Amino acid sequence: MSAARGEARAFAPGSVGNVGVGFDVLGHSIAGIGDVATVRRIEEPTVRISAIRGTVTELPLEAERNTAGMALIALREALALPFGFEIDIEKGIPLGSGLGGSAASCVAALVAANALLDAPLPRAALYPFTLAGEAVASGGKHGDNVGPMLLGGLVLATSDRLTKIDVPASWHAAVVHPHAVLETRRAREALAGAYALKEFVAQSANLAQVLLGCERGDAALVRSGLADVLVEPRRAPLIEGFAAVKHAALDAGAMGASISGAGPSVFAWFEDEAQARRASTAMVAAFAAAGFASDVHLSPIAGPAAEVLP
Repeated sequence: MSAARGEARAFAPGSVGNVGVGFDVLGHSIAGIGDVATVRRIEEPTVRISAIRGTVTELPLEAERNTAGMALIALREALALPFGFEIDIEKGIPLGSGLGGSAASCVAALVAANALLDAPLPRAALYPFTLAGEAVASGGKHGDNVGPMLLGGLVLATSDRLTKIDVPASWHAAVVHPHAVLETRRAREALAGAYALKEFVAQSANLAQVLLGCERGDAALVRSGLADVLVEPRRAPLIEGFAAVKHAALDAGAMGASISGAGPSVFAWFEDEAQARRASTAMVAAFAAAGFASDVHLSPIAGPAAEVLP
């Protein structure tokens, strides 16, 4: 970053949204994959996107239709800034992967722009602006992806607050991304319809066990609770091979496994990295049996936060 030149670069990691039991409110960051945004401070009181690289699918350059652009528009308006921003985005997360790609561009741009402010805001204060950006892609303001990217690790994201959840450093996630695309809006459409009250009760109990198990470092509690009875049954048919991949993870000792974000990626939690690495081989083989090559991302559940780059 060079404040003298009025330019900053920032990286935002990928994420596992929902974590199965925390639809739209719980997520954790993923090490090793993410987007980079370069933001320049400009005299014109506007936000513009000059380039988006790293994707074969064209993304909108109009700021109002782009997650990063909309986030900086919200920042400018809230702070009544007399200057504007120009954004370059380098995509490192595949589109439609369930790994938080739209959120990562938004968070990276905000963290870079914040570094250019005369009085940078605390990290958590950027949350409302990330929600404004994320709404462009998903149609709603939910923080299960942007929250973990802002703070790092496992985060509970309500409408107006981010709460970081302690997780043992040894616990790891294996996240397997098949070479397939599942659009977030299509995955959300699958959730239409009636739900039984007993499903909400069961999901609430499972979420409570996962949160308490993480804070206590109690793998047995997490193992008991990490089962999505509300959303997964409705989205699983959209992901070919999902059942086999999930079973492969559980057979390998996972505390639980489910759909990452809107899918089609699948995540599983383990008590150590070695176990996660071994299980990922079986998960990849299960996707291969369904006809899909896939990529593996191994990460501590207490993953990294977005950061300004040198």
